[in-house]
Amino acid sequence: MSEHVIAASVLCADLLAEVHLACFGAAAWSAASFVDLFTSGLVFGYVIEPGGLVLARAVADEAEILTIGVAPAVRRQGLARRLLGLALDKSRQRGAATMFLEVAADNAPALGLYRSCGFKDCGIRRDYYGPGADALLLRRLLCE
Repeated sequence: MSEHVIAASVLCADLLAEVHLACFGAAAWSAASFVDLFTSGLVFGYVIEPGGLVLARAVADEAEILTIGVAPAVRRQGLARRLLGLALDKSRQRGAATMFLEVAADNAPALGLYRSCGFKDCGIRRDYYGPGADALLLRRLLCE
């Protein structure tokens, strides 16, 4: 599969919204939401065409994944692992020592990916995705 990696910015807010829609359907963020995220100067990310994205934020020595997704048509081809790796590398470059993320407790494929990449459970957020839909908080040290 041929990939095209784009560094995400306010200039590609429409593309980010389009890819996010393909990944998350009705729960997708709008182009305006992406513009708002980039105004802080702390958010960075990547889009991999044909259908994946990651956005993260680094503040002081901590970073967090804000969103990561791959469109159903191109899942199980290594795009999520590649996107996660890009975010981890950029977070290190920005001085972060730890990366955090939230994931739905019932999202076995995502949990498998994160755990295989060194993330460990460090908390739970009850009803984070709605009533009865908990999120697990995961953490990974970036010096590993």
